[in-house]
Amino acid sequence: MFEVNDYIVYGNIGVCKVEKIGTLDTEGVPKDRIYYTLCPYYTKGNTIFTPADNQKVLMRPIISKEEALKLIDNIKEIEALWIDDEKSGAIKYKEAFSKCDCKELIRIIKTIYVRKQSRIAEGKKVTMGDEKYFHMAEDSLYGELAIALHMDKEEVKEFVVKRVEQRTSPQG
Repeated sequence: MFEVNDYIVYGNIGVCKVEKIGTLDTEGVPKDRIYYTLCPYYTKGNTIFTPADNQKVLMRPIISKEEALKLIDNIKEIEALWIDDEKSGAIKYKEAFSKCDCKELIRIIKTIYVRKQSRIAEGKKVTMGDEKYFHMAEDSLYGELAIALHMDKEEVKEFVVKRVEQRTSPQG
C-alpha cells in the first residue's frame, strides 16, 4: 500500500502524487472500500480516485534515483523492439506502454528513433503513429526520471544524452 505524498506511476497517466488515502464520501460508493486520491503530477487540476486494491490499472512506485541512474547507464544494452510493419508497430508500442516500465519506454524510443532515421534517409516522412508514440514514450519516461532525479522534466533529456555519451566515449 502506498502512503500519502508518495509518487507513483498510475497506468498510462504517468506520475501521480498520493494526496489522500481513505473512504470516499460519495453516494453509490461503498463506505468500506479504501481509495487513493491521486493528483497527476504533470496535469494540474486533475484528480483521480481509484480503489487501493485496483487490479485493472497498474500502479507502482516510481523508480529510485539509483535505479534511474542505473537505467540510464544501461541504455545502450536495452534492445529495440522488432517491428515488421506499421500495424504491428502500433500493437507492440501499446503492449510496451501497458507494462508501465521505464525499460519498455526506452525500447519504444530507440525503436522509433532508428525507424525515423531510416525513413528520413530514404526520403520518406516519419509516420504520425511513430511520432505520437515517440512523444508519449519520451513524456512518460522523462516525467518519471525527473521526479526520481530531482530535476525539471525539461532538463532530463539533455542529462540522459550527456550521460550516455560520457559512458560510451573513449574517456568514459
